[in-house]
Amino acid sequence: MDLRQLRTFSCVAELGSLSKASDTLRVAQPALSRQIKLLEHELRAELFTRNGRGMVLTEAGRLLLGRTAGIVRQIDQIRDDIQSSGGPPSGRVVLGLVPTVSCVLSARLARRTVESFPGISLCIVESYSGHLMEWLHRGEMDLAVIYGPSSDLHLTVQSLGRDDIVAVGPRGSGLAQKKQIDIAWLLRQRLVLPSHSHGLRALIEHAAAKKKLKLDVQVEADSFRVLTSLVEEGLGYTLLPPSSVRLEVADGRLETARISRPAPSRELTLASPLDHPGSKAITLITTLLRDEIRACCAEGLWEITLA
Repeated sequence: MDLRQLRTFSCVAELGSLSKASDTLRVAQPALSRQIKLLEHELRAELFTRNGRGMVLTEAGRLLLGRTAGIVRQIDQIRDDIQSSGGPPSGRVVLGLVPTVSCVLSARLARRTVESFPGISLCIVESYSGHLMEWLHRGEMDLAVIYGPSSDLHLTVQSLGRDDIVAVGPRGSGLAQKKQIDIAWLLRQRLVLPSHSHGLRALIEHAAAKKKLKLDVQVEADSFRVLTSLVEEGLGYTLLPPSSVRLEVADGRLETARISRPAPSRELTLASPLDHPGSKAITLITTLLRDEIRACCAEGLWEITLA
């Protein structure tokens, strides 16, 4: 196996298409196809199945990707650091954000990156904590802002602070007039929540168990945008950080109310792979990320208790 073959394999696996990989790597499709075939011949295994939807990893392909994606990323970062040592910083940084953070931070961070470091290519991936942690463990992602707790994650972690959770209801629900509600009252209402695999659901289930209440979950949604739209339609209440629904509240589409103490909150964590040497570009993006979080707090856009 050589690095060119592994980089080609990784790119095709990520994009699911030879044509897209050809555009990204700026290499003709026949050359890419030949590299994949040489790799398959050396490993004596098919790495992809080819169908009408593109290139799909086989079990052997998934194994190879899991073992080599981090290696390819680290070699690319070494190249970027060497090239950056005598000039402006460059390189690619893959940053994962949970949806409730992404809606506040993504555009601001992207704009700052373009303005401050035009040589750095920032790839923002939005997903839930479980998926982001899996990609961090495989070395396919450089950084991620996830919800904790930060212990026992088998990642390098830094606490960013705690994010409060508020009650969220549709227009006319009366939450805006109440301003503060008891969590026992909220948990007795019809709810719209993520599925059981989601960290927020576990937090709410724990709160209900402490109150010895059974939740009335009318609809489940593992998409943040779907979740808020279901609440807008009046299908139930939910619980979210206030920053994530700030625009909907300002537009009068949703209402929120504080939850009386002890109010639920979540630890916000910046995570990266263990033993990851990092790169100059990653260090700079980490600094920009922290700066933007502090700026959002100072401007009243994000009510996080900073660590």
